[in-house]
Amino acid sequence: MSFRGTGTALQKKLKNTPPGETGMEASYLKALGEKQTPVTVKLMGGESVRGWIEYYDADMIRLTREHAPNLFIYKHEIAYIAEDGGRRGRP
Repeated sequence: MSFRGTGTALQKKLKNTPPGETGMEASYLKALGEKQTPVTVKLMGGESVRGWIEYYDADMIRLTREHAPNLFIYKHEIAYIAEDGGRRGRP
């Protein structure tokens, strides 16, 4: 009895790349918004903006900033979002 065929199929299955989406984006953005965590949003054009995420959906986020206009930013324009740490201080 030979198991050669099964080993090859198993090896191919293990070599698959991980999915591009983990499904955790929404829960992460929700946690950032609920805690009003200060974040820096780095845009694809190189510009960085700071604030906290008040709202998000499948296509964009709303970045609330103090002493500056709030921004609606499309997700395809975001390079990354980094936490600045700590809870947002209320005036």
